[in-house]
Amino acid sequence: MNQAIGGVELSSMARGFDVTDTMLKTAPVTLLLARTICPGKYIVLVSGDVAEVQAGVEAGRARAGVSWVDHFLIANVHPDVLPAVSGTSLVDKLEALGVVEAFSVSALLEAADAAVKAATVRLIEVRLAMAMGGKAFVSMTGSVAAVETAVAAAAAAVGRRGLLVEKVVIPQPRPELLSELL
Repeated sequence: MNQAIGGVELSSMARGFDVTDTMLKTAPVTLLLARTICPGKYIVLVSGDVAEVQAGVEAGRARAGVSWVDHFLIANVHPDVLPAVSGTSLVDKLEALGVVEAFSVSALLEAADAAVKAATVRLIEVRLAMAMGGKAFVSMTGSVAAVETAVAAAAAAVGRRGLLVEKVVIPQPRPELLSELL
């Protein structure tokens, strides 16, 4: 079974509940997250078999109607992405630090997956749009070369959608930054 993650972003919170219900009734997916995000949007994230997630996302996208903002599907999602979203990544020290910021949760999740597949880095966190004006960011650590490669891959994934806010690589970050990221 290939693990996938998918989601639908909406401009309406009320429609968000409806879309969540539709996605869960369409396919046997696991609900990862269904909540309001800034600025007054709603996000639904599900995981499961690729075909099931695809069916759920397509049904959610169709049900969203004019409230649709964005959607995504990542087949064969890297196993480090979900712990970074849920805040359970285990990173105890910083090497080089990379951060990629996006205007969209959907675009950022695709970027996080691209980053960790492009180079040997550890995802620290994927922060999703709460108290950030609807933006999202991914942080990662590893060797300088690996972080540069991963940040470039993530920025390219977000950039293809025109949703890149900023990207940075800090070669020797102060250790205090880690506590700000967790």
